[in-house]
Amino acid sequence: MSTLRNHVQLIGHLGSDPEIKTLESGTRLARIRIATSDHYKSASGEWKEETMWHTVTAWGSLAERAEKVLHKGSFVALNGKVTYREYTDTQGRKRYLTEIKASSLMILEKRNSEQAPIAELHGVENEADDGLPF
Repeated sequence: MSTLRNHVQLIGHLGSDPEIKTLESGTRLARIRIATSDHYKSASGEWKEETMWHTVTAWGSLAERAEKVLHKGSFVALNGKVTYREYTDTQGRKRYLTEIKASSLMILEKRNSEQAPIAELHGVENEADDGLPF
């Protein structure tokens, strides 16, 4: 393995319609909440299900396409990377967020009879390789 990458792949359902914003620069941002589930057998031999929620961001043309085709309950697969950011809330406390920045999204099921069964949405990766070995 010549390079290590920050790469995430998730398959899950949208918990709500995408939240769309247009920034002052005109860039579009879609914030999407995706639920993934894991099934496992507990120590007592009982099957359990654990659901985790992930916040996903999509930018630019990927956000625009996500706004048009994604909705609450959509079953999707996505590729992206983990990102971290921090902010100060209204009470002066530092808050930290972990999000997935999507580079592509794929719808895995039909929404209705007029929609193609599988549609793939790709973002444009505009980050340069910094040449770091890690």
